[in-house]
Amino acid sequence: MSSYRPYQHIERRKSRQIHVGKVPVGGDAPISVQTMTNTLTTDAEATIAQIRRAELAGVDIVRVSCPDEESTTALAEIVREVNVPIVADIHFHYKRAIEAAKAGAACLRINPGNIGSAERVRDVVNAAKDYNCSIRIGVNAGSLEKHLLEKYGEPNPDALVESALEHAKILEDHDFHEFKISVKASDVFLAVAAYQQLADVCDHPLHIGITEAGSKRAGTVKSSIGLGNLLWAGVGDTMRVSLSAEPEEEVLVGWDILKSLGLRHRGVKIISCPSCARQGFNVIQTVQTLEDRLAHIKTPLTLSIIGCVVNGPGEALMTDLGVTGGGAGRHMVYSAGRQDHTMPAGDMVDHIVELVEQKAKAMQAEEDARKAEEDKARAAELTPAS
Repeated sequence: MSSYRPYQHIERRKSRQIHVGKVPVGGDAPISVQTMTNTLTTDAEATIAQIRRAELAGVDIVRVSCPDEESTTALAEIVREVNVPIVADIHFHYKRAIEAAKAGAACLRINPGNIGSAERVRDVVNAAKDYNCSIRIGVNAGSLEKHLLEKYGEPNPDALVESALEHAKILEDHDFHEFKISVKASDVFLAVAAYQQLADVCDHPLHIGITEAGSKRAGTVKSSIGLGNLLWAGVGDTMRVSLSAEPEEEVLVGWDILKSLGLRHRGVKIISCPSCARQGFNVIQTVQTLEDRLAHIKTPLTLSIIGCVVNGPGEALMTDLGVTGGGAGRHMVYSAGRQDHTMPAGDMVDHIVELVEQKAKAMQAEEDARKAEEDKARAAELTPAS
């Protein structure tokens, strides 16, 4: 139902494109959603299970910490058993980076300047080249180099950007260009300013995030403010919402941010009212139940759940399906913005779930047919005339 208006258009920053395994990052690629495991990497079974839950939530890329040789050994099994590319998180020890590349990591999260001697950096870069790994330069306000802290007196945007560009130059001097950069900070103002400044001075793809954002609720708010500002300004090619919560929660929040800005579409987007004394049904409980019951749907679809007729019909005009609370125990169902039928309150949730599943199936069939026609037309263009 929804279509873009001029005021909804976001002009994305033009960046070079790299790949993290099968996932393109930068250029015209969709903004990818990342998370990080919090299990012991050496417990491959638990780590794999956690990654699979994140996959169900829609994650594109997962980062796994590799602090020791036992972890990089387990990484090989983890990579084999999951369907998304894995980023190996490496700090300081260059051998872990080489081991992770050999184990099948799609990307190495390192800071080249912290790896050690020029020879060690060269060995890591060669391993990345040999095993088709990209690299993420991960600058963090909490672990800036000593010389930059002495120069600037504290972590600030200039210091973060200078650190990022110093690390980038090391890779470029080794003729390695498959890398992205992050300049994270727990302070929203610092992180946003650093990313904006970095975006202006380079064309490297950017991994955006507000580090150590906090608990599920507070961290969601903080990340939404910071990441929302950047994404709205067109900055950001891949993102992670850092929460003191399970990885799949980070993924869900990441998707909600992207869907709110119209940058990516996946699953059911529910537009619902906060409810009031006019509501014809329990809106809060209904929406919570529907979110759980509709989590399995991947087809992009909008659903409005409005408690009364004040805003219900208007919201239904802009959604694929809509429900407005009515009187006498019956509620109005809208399809494509038009009144379709009424339904009894008793089986309301089951009825909505059935309608959404049917609508999603029909919409997916239309999309599949459209893509098939495009592929057919493209094949015809490539076939030489006889």
